[in-house]
Amino acid sequence: MICPVCHADNIEGSDECDNCGADLRAADLPTPETPLERRLVTEHLSDLGHRDPILLPHGAPVRDAIAAMQAAGVGSVLVTRDERLVGIFTERDALLKVAGATQGTMDAPLGELMTPDPVVLREDDSIAVAIHKMAVGGFRHVPIVDASDRPIAVISMQRIVERLVECFPKAVLNLPPRPGSDITHTREGA
Repeated sequence: MICPVCHADNIEGSDECDNCGADLRAADLPTPETPLERRLVTEHLSDLGHRDPILLPHGAPVRDAIAAMQAAGVGSVLVTRDERLVGIFTERDALLKVAGATQGTMDAPLGELMTPDPVVLREDDSIAVAIHKMAVGGFRHVPIVDASDRPIAVISMQRIVERLVECFPKAVLNLPPRPGSDITHTREGA
């Protein structure tokens, strides 16, 4: 990827130019052609609104994380050390690492079972960047951090879809299950 400021060659997908430090996060975005695409590229995560994340220290027991997620009706908690994000513990972690595990796992510290050093987003990232990171990484929840890597929110794929439906109900609700596929040859029900 070529830096638009100094024209140095950078590794594809770099967020910052290795030569001059310029922000490259938007340098390789495609030109939007439809209103939906324009919204994805221009609307920032800060525009979506968010709840404060559930924060737990890395030494807290897994049981506290699961109880907090259940009480709040959310699918993740952010794990911190000295107010900095060090990991994320999700409902998927609970299923894969805790359910059916040995006795005592519920008392294990989050630091042992969390996903460490998660991919993060910033409030000024676009919805398109969030969708890309989620799709490539297979994530349903991604932390949003400030410039000091302090967690300020969690964005979920569910919230992104809800926002797109709010803005473009006809465009989103009428999409085929796989955009570009023709499903008119099959009938549901009868």
